[in-house]
Amino acid sequence: MTASRSVDHLIVGGGIAAATAARTLREEGAEGSILLVGRELDPPYHRPPATKEYLRGEATKEDALIVPAAWYAEHDVELLTRTSVMNLDPVARTASLSTKEDVAYGQALLATGSTVRRLQADGAQHDGIHYIRALGNADAVRADAEGQERAVVVGGSYLGCEVAASLVALGLDVTILTQEAEPLERGFGAVVGRWIRGVLEAHGVTFVGSDEVGRFAAVADRVSGVVTGAGRELPADLVVCGVGASPDVMLARRAGFELGPLGGVRCDAALRTATSRDVFAAGDVCEYGSVVHGRPIRVEHEDHAEQQGAHVARTMLGAAEPYRTVPYFFSDVGDWLSFEYVGPAAHWDEEVVRGRMDDGAFAVYYLQDGAVRGCLSVGGFDDLEAARTLIASGEAVGAGGVRAI
Repeated sequence: MTASRSVDHLIVGGGIAAATAARTLREEGAEGSILLVGRELDPPYHRPPATKEYLRGEATKEDALIVPAAWYAEHDVELLTRTSVMNLDPVARTASLSTKEDVAYGQALLATGSTVRRLQADGAQHDGIHYIRALGNADAVRADAEGQERAVVVGGSYLGCEVAASLVALGLDVTILTQEAEPLERGFGAVVGRWIRGVLEAHGVTFVGSDEVGRFAAVADRVSGVVTGAGRELPADLVVCGVGASPDVMLARRAGFELGPLGGVRCDAALRTATSRDVFAAGDVCEYGSVVHGRPIRVEHEDHAEQQGAHVARTMLGAAEPYRTVPYFFSDVGDWLSFEYVGPAAHWDEEVVRGRMDDGAFAVYYLQDGAVRGCLSVGGFDDLEAARTLIASGEAVGAGGVRAI
């Protein structure tokens, strides 16, 4: 392709990794041209409000913006919304846009995020079945919830628990259906999962675990319930599915970028892609060799994407440090509970609890061979800094070392 113009920094994606990279470039003194291309309808915004305060009608789109819409023009960052990069040539360093324009670049960032996994069960096409990824999805759920009585949330992850709390706040009777025996069990274990289920049930949420969607029942093409694989019938006027997401590597695959075993774009410890030294990746799509974990990891969470976007910007400007951040996660389930987590622990063979779970303020350390691999802090229990230090050190301290903190 023959480029019609060139930019110094091409940022592909309309989320927080992309916006943070652009902002950090300017804050760190970048004087070159920046082009941010995203297929979203709006300027980059925070996604967590889509399942929480924005879904409940307590916040506006403007509240969710990462930087005010006027920031881009004020800082000479060209923002193209509703636009996709259709092809990218890492050898020629050119990109073809959906506007039919071809752009040459000096350095590029792939921050294309994730795409929602959709259920293929019978009846999945019926009205009243929703997925939430963008603010527009939250608009649709909130509008559809008006005048309804019963909702089923499919999935017991962060998203599922957050959506359940928001739907309760909107006045619906809510049931969570999940393949896990307990909510968030895969990430935090059965003990914490049972505790979280107790909180959900204390606020009126019905929990159905160790089961899955068999089919969706409907009346006149409108969902009327979920029939589970075990034969349970869960009435529903509204269904919200939160069954995970997959890294959006369509552009990367088409452009010939090397992908890793975790499904992301393979990157080194500095988040530089294995295919081109001029192209980086950040956020959900980035699978990097972590110097902290000693293995490739890929993390889906907004705080992690923000930190990676900032790191890439500094590397583009000449920094040579690997990405050493211990990934951080958080979730607020309505005003019922809040938790923070550092890790992630892929596997563990011991759990050590500090504080009292009965009091709702505690921390759980996840150890493997005596070394701390992750830590969950609930209710503001102040353990995260110590946990970060232990995770980064890789030192085997055992349960006694954790209790002595």
